[in-house]
Amino acid sequence: MAHAIAAPANAARPAKRASRRVLPGFGLTLGYTLFYLSVIVLIPLSALVFSTFSLTWEQFWSAVASPRVLASYRLTFGASFLAALVNLFFGLLIAWVLVRYRFPGKRIVDALVDLPFALPTAVAGIALTSLLAGNGWVGSLLEPLGIQLAFKPAGIVVALIFISLPFVVRTVQPVLEDTERELEEAATSLGATRWQVFTKVLLPAITPALLTGFAMAFARAVGEYGSVIFIAGNMPMVSEITPLIIIGKLEQYDTAGATAVAVVMLVISFVLLLLINALQTWQRRRAGASS
Repeated sequence: MAHAIAAPANAARPAKRASRRVLPGFGLTLGYTLFYLSVIVLIPLSALVFSTFSLTWEQFWSAVASPRVLASYRLTFGASFLAALVNLFFGLLIAWVLVRYRFPGKRIVDALVDLPFALPTAVAGIALTSLLAGNGWVGSLLEPLGIQLAFKPAGIVVALIFISLPFVVRTVQPVLEDTERELEEAATSLGATRWQVFTKVLLPAITPALLTGFAMAFARAVGEYGSVIFIAGNMPMVSEITPLIIIGKLEQYDTAGATAVAVVMLVISFVLLLLINALQTWQRRRAGASS
């Protein structure tokens, strides 16, 4: 009888051991997470905000709202939004080709998508400038038609498209790989056209990934500096981006003014990313409710 009673207790020990996890408990891992994020993200950003407290409101407003700075805001955020929008379409197209088709050199094309990740941004800027300038391969063909890309805002958009393309492709590609072909076949067998299959079956499934890729591409483009300064021309009120304004203020030892402009960029970027994430969450809930 004693053996019969002891047997369940002994049998429960392996189950208890099996319930142990590789990582420690929730409280400890959460503490490490918050500590790491505080050291890497929150403390530097807090120092950035606190450094602007040395300015009066008039000085702060004068630093962040001058006509030259406002023009740089419009160019930086407008060009970043346009570049992310272009990559939203072409990034989806490239991801679709890489997932759905087999062709010679596919692995080479797949590797080329990651080239902007590995290539130094200054090298990218020099390469694009030499290509799009009036004496470059592409610029020499476009300028006789009245199209000038280098040293213009259009050149900034081209540079931002180049450096932010991988974010959309690499975000959408795994989602396309995981989509069930059976759903497409079922929709086709019910008489749906290719466009209906794409808009009704595929697009709702990949829209959260598209929005994530768009947000990452936009955020990357907003903070870009190295590849833009070579192709922009850096003309005040025309082709001068906000990061260049910040660098210029730092070179003039106007640290408080530089941090003030940086804080404005930080707030605008955070609000835009928050709106995009809210839209992404709403779309996921809508897709889950409809399914």
